[in-house]
Amino acid sequence: MEELTLTTPALLFSAVSLILLAYTNRFLSYAQLVRTLKEQHLQHPSKVTRAQIDNLRRRLHLTRTMQALGVSSLFLCVVTMFLIYVGWILLSAYVFGAALLLLIASLGVSLWEIQISVRALDIHLKDMEKPV
Repeated sequence: MEELTLTTPALLFSAVSLILLAYTNRFLSYAQLVRTLKEQHLQHPSKVTRAQIDNLRRRLHLTRTMQALGVSSLFLCVVTMFLIYVGWILLSAYVFGAALLLLIASLGVSLWEIQISVRALDIHLKDMEKPV
């Protein structure tokens, strides 16, 4: 392994920050969708809106998990920088490895959530294909 310096974990700051921004935007759009679906379901309850609500609930939980993993990754990057600063190089390498694993997990959950989002859009498309 090459020498771990303060700049190595610092490089992840911008990437993780952008990912967290994307996750936050996704969460905000889900919050708006929840409000819309609630009104729609109260006015005209249907299996489609019920399926969308169930799907959205799963997506919200996954988004929360993605955010928690991303924030944890960023936190461990800061811890890594501190450990490098105080001279604990071996421990900093392990902590940085954990930060990378958390980032990988966050991206994996994001991919899973995208698959569920596609299924939600399929529900809408199937509903639109019904004869009028």
